[in-house]
Amino acid sequence: MSRSYIFSSESVGEGHPDKVCDTISDAILDACLAIDPKSRVACETFAKSNVVVVGGEITIPKLQNKKLGTTKPIDEVINVGKVIRDAVRGIGYTNDDDVFHADKLFINNYLTIQSPDIAQGVDAAEAEGKKHGEQGAGDQGIMFGFACDDTPELMPAPIMYAHRLGRELTRIRKAGKLAKWLRPDAKSQVSVEYVDGKPTRIVNVVISTQHAADVSHAEIEKFCIEQVIKKVLPKDMLTKETEYLINPTGKFVVGGPQGDSGLTGRKIIVDSYGGMGRHGGGAFSGKDPSKVDRSAAYMGRWVAKNVVASGLASKCEVQFAYAIGHPEPVSVHVDTFGTGTIGDEKILAAVLKVFSFKPADIVKQLNLLRPIYSKTTNYGHFGKIDDQDLTWELTNKAEALKKAAK
Repeated sequence: MSRSYIFSSESVGEGHPDKVCDTISDAILDACLAIDPKSRVACETFAKSNVVVVGGEITIPKLQNKKLGTTKPIDEVINVGKVIRDAVRGIGYTNDDDVFHADKLFINNYLTIQSPDIAQGVDAAEAEGKKHGEQGAGDQGIMFGFACDDTPELMPAPIMYAHRLGRELTRIRKAGKLAKWLRPDAKSQVSVEYVDGKPTRIVNVVISTQHAADVSHAEIEKFCIEQVIKKVLPKDMLTKETEYLINPTGKFVVGGPQGDSGLTGRKIIVDSYGGMGRHGGGAFSGKDPSKVDRSAAYMGRWVAKNVVASGLASKCEVQFAYAIGHPEPVSVHVDTFGTGTIGDEKILAAVLKVFSFKPADIVKQLNLLRPIYSKTTNYGHFGKIDDQDLTWELTNKAEALKKAAK
């Protein structure tokens, strides 16, 4: 007997207030890594109206005075204001009527250096109470990685389709030729019907896009359906019954941080698997790779994707956990939801043979000490298979997993 269900996932555009904050946090992270790949960064951003507040902890070892335990003030090293304004300008908040405007922001900077107590737990050097000389995890926590064969990206269909819509809206807006009334804030949502675990049709599509005041709802609706939805979603998934809900409130002129406050790290499900794969709860943006919230989540994606790419399963979720300062994960678990060609315990054994989950090894295996993180901020941290900088999307361990599984 076949089982049918509908699953929905959402995405948000670059101009969404929370994504504005993620973008700023990752821009500051990349600026630090460009100076010193070993920078320690935990940058949080808040935005509302025409105000941006950044706070957190940043240490750039190249500039560290180890005797005094201090660094130069961050503004002597990085022009934080310029980084923020450039990030906001890149999003597109440059219209004359924007309250939140790249050149008119009030910026409050509360970035300080990293706590030495946290640093000694992470550093490879011996510290009082440490039982090893290896780099430890930057915090305790649980991380998940997920992959499935719904799409060529080995991602769940609903979240990938929602990202496609948001990416296309942004591409058209930044090209500046069609739909000059488009503004940066936007959300998309796609509901997909599954039969026996496979996506079969799109039930409905929701797009809410910010727009100039002088465009009609009818024009917005026609444009979104004909120029966005039908151009980027699979034609065989759209049916006569597919429902289109475009700007359902009728008007969306006030958007971005003018309309709602934004915070770094509030879109973790958008950033990962749209709710289909579980999430450990830690946000990604603004964190350097010593923070396992980010690096281990990328590791989990790499492992799960290679399991599916190897043909050992059509769906795979990997979960593991850390203790702060400890180099080995305290647990590793693999679940293929009954899709494995061999038992999950054998897949786990193969995974542990091929991959190392130590934080230092994750950074090395995925080459994470580079200013690449602004590429991850929008339209999901996973599924961007065309960018070779995002190493966790590679399937370069599939053959090794097959061999280890035998």
